[in-house]
Order: sequence, then structure tokens, then C-alpha cells
Amino acid sequence: MPNNINGRGLTDREMLQLCLELEKGRCRSISNTMVETTHQQLHDIYERAFNNACNNQHKLFDVMNEKGWYKTELASTDQIANVQEYMQNNLHPGE
Repeated sequence: MPNNINGRGLTDREMLQLCLELEKGRCRSISNTMVETTHQQLHDIYERAFNNACNNQHKLFDVMNEKGWYKTELASTDQIANVQEYMQNNLHPGE
């Protein structure tokens, strides 16, 4: 339901999109910090924060997807095979 009264404010869709982008940014930021943390307890704290941010991001995505505000396209069998081949060749060269 839009809350954009007389051209002021954001619509529900715009607010969810902004929240989604913020959560994606949190995931990136926390993961970058987490992989460079050597102190195990601190790493565990970052890992919990990362999992929380990823769960929030996924919930926001689900809401937007259900409302038709974030459309995705199903990958074809050929597209999946191409990605698998690319990953195999680039992540495990020579295997």
C-alpha cells in the first residue's frame, strides 16, 4: 500500500527496496570483516551478525517477490550447466 501522500514520502515498495539494499551492504561489509578476523570469539560474533543480516535480506526479498516487486527469472538447464562448468574450471583448475 503506498504511503506517498501528495507526492511526499516513500512508497512501501521504495522503503522495502532501500531496506533490502542496506541489508545486502551489511552482508558484504560483515563478511569482509569476518574473513579477516583472527580472534575466534570476535569471528563468531561477526558470523552471527552475518547470518542475521542474510536472514533479514532473504525475508525482505521474499516479501518483495511475493508482491511482484522483485521479479526473478528461472535459469535454464543450459545456463546452470554453463555456470557449473565455469565454476569448476575457475575454482578447481586442473581437476
